[in-house]
Amino acid sequence: MTADLCQWIEGHAASSPGKTALLFEDAVISYRDLYHRVYSATAFLRETHQLQRGDRVAYLGFNSPACLVLLFACARLGAMLVPLNWRFELPELAGVLSHAGAGVLFADAAHQDQAMALVQRYPRCALAASAELEPGQAAPHPSVITRDPAVDLNMPVLLVYTSGTTGRPKGVVLTQNALLFNALNSIHMHGLTAAAHVLSVLPMFHVGGLNIQTTPALYAGATVSLHQRFDPTATLAAIRAQRPSHLVLVPATISALIQHPDWQRTDLQCLQMLTTGSSVVPHTLIEVWHDRGVPVIQVYGSTETGPVALYQRRKDALIAVGSVGQGALHTRLRIVSDGAEATTGQSGELLLRGPNLFREYWQDPAATTEAIEDGWFHTGDIGYRDERGFVFIHDRKKDMVISGGENIYPAELEQVLNGIDGIEEATVVGMPDEKWGEIPVALVVAAARTGLTASKICAAFEGRLARYKHPRAVVFVPALPRNAMGKVLKHELRDALKTGAIQLPERN
Repeated sequence: MTADLCQWIEGHAASSPGKTALLFEDAVISYRDLYHRVYSATAFLRETHQLQRGDRVAYLGFNSPACLVLLFACARLGAMLVPLNWRFELPELAGVLSHAGAGVLFADAAHQDQAMALVQRYPRCALAASAELEPGQAAPHPSVITRDPAVDLNMPVLLVYTSGTTGRPKGVVLTQNALLFNALNSIHMHGLTAAAHVLSVLPMFHVGGLNIQTTPALYAGATVSLHQRFDPTATLAAIRAQRPSHLVLVPATISALIQHPDWQRTDLQCLQMLTTGSSVVPHTLIEVWHDRGVPVIQVYGSTETGPVALYQRRKDALIAVGSVGQGALHTRLRIVSDGAEATTGQSGELLLRGPNLFREYWQDPAATTEAIEDGWFHTGDIGYRDERGFVFIHDRKKDMVISGGENIYPAELEQVLNGIDGIEEATVVGMPDEKWGEIPVALVVAAARTGLTASKICAAFEGRLARYKHPRAVVFVPALPRNAMGKVLKHELRDALKTGAIQLPERN
């Protein structure tokens, strides 16, 4: 058993020093090179910024080797990496930075202005450029070469923020042990070996982009081609030129590839499989890849699960379309209905338990206690298990909307809506969408003679919430359905939108 995550890289650097770990733009980074970068960064963090166990280090930027270097350096120090969602607006980022109590903020060149504005709002945080993590900026110090004996796999290493049901982001604490067992789950799911070549295009501020394939590939000693951000042209070009064996996409990015002019001329036979998840995946998207000879496997999870918790394997792709698979190698599952174990075919809430799960919500014991009961994480997702043991998710107990792989909680949008003059009441629900999986729809009861329009309402979100969270449609309704306790009946609104009983006159 490894003493810390950093030893993944150290071990491969010793056994296969020349093996390519990362391909990034024009750089070819071997495991020996990556080892040097990690230890240089560890020295820089300790000697320049006096980072110690438990300290938080934030990163704002596109995908780059620097983000991975920071992760493994934090593992060595016992510190925590806080990857920031660069799609967030400044108030959202400032709230996360403050709540995390980060002492250092690293930013890439594209986000320096935004980072400077952030530290002005939160002056307790020192600003550093990700370029300072490049090799040669700091030589490894003898004090960091010898491992701190107080650091082990039980130490937290990731603090990832996900939108909360109250509208306030929650910090999910993942330990080094959670990342280890997530990697083992992924390796079992994908059949990863040192011979694998992973193409990583999803943002690493999400555990999906970071941990579905990227960190597991480094554990296995494989090669990762890392793109700054998803671009369909660049992704298809990489498939043709680099011939990767593994790729993770969400439905929106799958659709973008299929619709691209280079789709038909791109030979996909190098791909052993395509992995997808994060929302209900339209069967039509899956069938297009199957027709091209690429099995599509689905994974289920969340920030709280590392994320790999349930999955299909390659052999399941054609026989269980629409299923999220079975329990991961190191994750137990239950489906519970009215306090009892659900029978085959019976719907209930999915509960999960395993070493890949999160430790707690950062500085929020009440939310932690609500989510974890007797060691079981209550996902809030509703599904059933068929006679073969495959799990199908068909509803959510919680209101979260998953759009283009991004989690959106209606409470965030409702807070904005309730502050707009002329709105008497409003709510937000998710509606199925072929491209995005789901879109957030605002249903608004307007006061008489206000002159409110959908465009005016949408404009109120600018600069307050990330654009992907903005309502894609606004519907004016005479009233919102409520139960006897006054709670809005969102399921009735979702059903009315799906059936067309409520029309979508305007789209943003």
